[in-house]
Amino acid sequence: MRSLHEMKKTAYPVIFDATHSVQMPGANGKSSGGNKEYIFPLARAASAVGIAGVFVEVHPQPSKALSDGPNSLSLCELGEFIDQINCIDRVVKPLFGGNK
Repeated sequence: MRSLHEMKKTAYPVIFDATHSVQMPGANGKSSGGNKEYIFPLARAASAVGIAGVFVEVHPQPSKALSDGPNSLSLCELGEFIDQINCIDRVVKPLFGGNK
């Protein structure tokens, strides 16, 4: 979270990669693993510091994804994810002066 604040000082838009942030390279032997339970809380925290956007990988069936499944949201989780991030964004952006 400290790095997000530091990157914002560059005046360039900062995008938080919520799904790769929970990735665990090599955790599944021949492929990356991940812990998707942290996608929502980390994205909410990133939004709370006023980042410009969030990147998130989504798959209809993450357990069947050829890559990044363990750290992807399912399509049915996407609506709630967007709602939560937008709610925080609407509160925080005016405090930070817009989309910085």
